[in-house]
Amino acid sequence: MTTRLRFDGWILGTGTTSGTRLVLGHWPDSPLGPFSDVMVQRPEGHRVLLAPSEEVADFVGSTYTFDEVRLVDVEVTRPDRTTWTLCAGPLRLSARVGRRPALGLLLRAVPAPLARTPAWVGLLDRPAQLLTGLHTTGSAGNGRRESYGVQDLHRLTAVEATWDDEPLGGLAPVQPPVTFGFGSVPPDPSVVRVTTTVHLP
Repeated sequence: MTTRLRFDGWILGTGTTSGTRLVLGHWPDSPLGPFSDVMVQRPEGHRVLLAPSEEVADFVGSTYTFDEVRLVDVEVTRPDRTTWTLCAGPLRLSARVGRRPALGLLLRAVPAPLARTPAWVGLLDRPAQLLTGLHTTGSAGNGRRESYGVQDLHRLTAVEATWDDEPLGGLAPVQPPVTFGFGSVPPDPSVVRVTTTVHLP
């Protein structure tokens, strides 16, 4: 029997000109309660999870792969529709959100209840791979499976970030791709509205 856990929120992914790549998950509605977490990959490949609690760290760390896990306060604010700010331990981030590209318009046109269903997500897996190089469904850690019901997409237009007060540089593609495990973010810095379903064996 499989247990399904559904996380509803946003994923923001960006590279920086220093080579550090950042993936922020902001989950107002989840089985663990509202929370945000950050996956960071440093230029040399070191992977860090910034998690707000042991429960989140255990769950995310069992689904993805990290070299280091830090328990820190993770604060996300959205003062307006075009700005995201993040404070998480050593990391500070401010991101500006731009318009939807053509793919975002297509995703937005699909009714949200349909976009979240496993059957629809599975149907989109091949087109998503061709368009973005990413899968919408696949294997995760510890025998788990994940599916991403993406409902909207906006490009990022600017990023300012620091790590331990050292500037990380400006906006850059997520290159090379992050290596936390199944799923990723598009190479173009973006924020997506998504329902992630984790299937537990």
